[in-house]
Formats: sequence, C-alpha cells, structure tokens
Amino acid sequence: MHTVTFVAAAAALLSHVEALNILITNADGFGTASVRELYRQMTSIGHNCYVVASVAAQTGAGLHAEFTTNPRLDADGDWGLVKAGAPSLGTDPTDNHIWYYNGTATAQVLVALDYIYPTIGRLEAPDLVISGPNSGSNSGTFLETLSGAMAATYVAIERGIPAMAFWTGNEATVYSSLNTSTKAGLQDPATINARLASNLVQAFISKANGDRVLPEGYGVTVDLPYITSETSDECTNPPFVLTRATQDVGVKVAYNHKSGVFNRMHTDAGYKQFEATDMVSTVAPKCLSAVTVFSLDYDASHRRQCFNLADVTAIIPVLVHSNATTPLTGGLGANASIAGNSSSQPPTPVEAPPPSGQTAVTSIATLAQWSVNLLVLGLVVGMTLL
Repeated sequence: MHTVTFVAAAAALLSHVEALNILITNADGFGTASVRELYRQMTSIGHNCYVVASVAAQTGAGLHAEFTTNPRLDADGDWGLVKAGAPSLGTDPTDNHIWYYNGTATAQVLVALDYIYPTIGRLEAPDLVISGPNSGSNSGTFLETLSGAMAATYVAIERGIPAMAFWTGNEATVYSSLNTSTKAGLQDPATINARLASNLVQAFISKANGDRVLPEGYGVTVDLPYITSETSDECTNPPFVLTRATQDVGVKVAYNHKSGVFNRMHTDAGYKQFEATDMVSTVAPKCLSAVTVFSLDYDASHRRQCFNLADVTAIIPVLVHSNATTPLTGGLGANASIAGNSSSQPPTPVEAPPPSGQTAVTSIATLAQWSVNLLVLGLVVGMTLL
C-alpha cells in the first residue's frame, strides 16, 4: 500500500511538467537579437527549444518554398556571421540548438520538421512553432499571405502544429550588439520584445493545461509596438489586447514609368488596420500589442465539424485583454522591472554535438516520461510484492 501511495504521488507531481519542444524561426535571420533573446527566455522557462532560421533575411517571400541548390553559401550571410563557402546548413559554433539554412522562411520550417528534429535531435515534431519577433507589422489579412514570417506559421499549422507569429516595430539588430543597458538605463528593446513574446506564449501554454497549445487549425499573430527603451520608458510594457484583422489591404503596387516595372509598396499599415475587440473607444493604439487569432481550414465546407470556435476568447489567456477591460495591465506584468542589466545575460554555451548515433538533446519532457515509465514499473513490482 505504501508503494502504491508513493508511486501515485510521484506520478501526480510529474504530471505537472509542461516543458514543450518548441521550434523558433525568424524571417529576419538566425542572428537577430530578438530571436536569440526569445530562445534564451523560453529555454530559461524550461522548454526544449531549437532555432532554425535563415542565414540572411527572407522577408516578403510569402509561402514560396525555396531550397538552395548549392551545398555551400555563395555569399556571406547577414552581418557576416556566416561566410561564403560555409555549408548551406549549419549551427552556431557555440550552441548546437541554433541552426541556419539558406532558404526561405517556409523552407526553414520544412527543413526543421523533416530533417533537424528527427535526424539531429532524435525528436518528434515540435509542440509549438514560434515565428519571430520579426521586424515590421502584420496588419491586415492580405499581408499575411505575402509575409515570409507568417508563412512559417501557415506551414506549421498545415502540418498539424500550433504556431504563433510575433512582430515588432523595432528594427532587426544582430545579437552581438545586444545591450545589457541602454542609454536610458533600461533593457535592450530586443530583450523586452522577447520577454513580451515569452510571457504570452507561456500564458497560452498554461491556459492549455497539458493539451494542445492551440486548437487544430488555429494560429495567433501578435503585433508588438515600437519599444522605446533606447531613449525612454514611454512604451516599454505594452498591454496585450485581443483584436481582429480588418480587410484593409496593407500592400499596394505602383508602376515605375522610368524602369518600366511594378514595385510593391507598403501602405501605412499601423494599428488602425486592427479593430480592438469591444475596446475601440478605450485603447490608445500607440503602445499596445495586438493579438489576433486566425484559422486555416481549407475544406471546411466538406466537414461536419468546422474548426471555428463559437467564442474565440475560450482559448485566450487572461494576460490578453478583451471585452473593454480596464485598467490595462502591461504584458510584462504590473510591476515588472525593465531596468538595464536585470535579464540580458548572454545564453550559456552548450556542449558540441554528440557523436553520430547519439541523441543530441534530451528534453525535460522526455526525462519526465522516462521517470513516469520507471514509476509505473515500480508500481507493478510493488503490487506484485503486496
């Protein structure tokens, strides 16, 4: 009886482990400060993360899946992090969970799902794909299908994996330029953007309570505002607000009479392209993060059960404001510190990849599963001895 009680208690404790396998990608490139900071934040929470992103920015490629035909780079990658002649697929020299590939955003996800995860990581498909934080805005439904960063979420969702995309009003910067303290004595914008993204992702994970992070066919896209921490604290802790994308087109084309070709133009795709759910008169859009839920279900007319929920707020964590809630709480928390040097330490380098044939990494979730198996075995043995 004591054996059974001990095993049941231990198994109950392990059932609370919510560490996930998470793929992080970025259309701005694997060397951006925001993607490295998000990787660090999510790893510090306890999740097993891989970064697979482009060696050079791949914005605007949409769902186009372009795979290099050259096993080696014919030009330097962005910021000179990877030199011409290097393999077209490779890792950061200090961390074998951070990968680059010379292809579009769509290709990054496919390479990760069909090669890196099963072959290098000895893992099944990730539980969640996060795209970003990417520089720019994803305002308007039309722009989503032109965006390389958004395409990464589409591919994941179509492969049955929940996905979230994050955007920021700040420009992409290389991770080596990350400041532990800005001129204003605050955290680097990339660090704050990553903290906002990781807080929201973790809120969705906690809301799911061990189930899928998002229902099948669903994704989330988040527009983070311009973080002002380089010069002031004017916008450093924006609240998350549930929004819906309008039908306004965020991209137009213009004919260049001199060159004889058409050029794509981004219109003023600011937060006015979003409608805050039941909060239109209560939200100042300058410093808020717009959270939009979308669904992909191409054969909905042929299905008895459609993926669309009657009330989308059923999957929204309390961190996201809706229904005209006031006052608004910042996405970092009401009393979060943004002082410099508080959470901007560089990631701890990991060991070099293990010899071929061994597992590259064992996730916390996998360890938990092994422990459960051992406990079950102990339960069987204990019951036999009673």
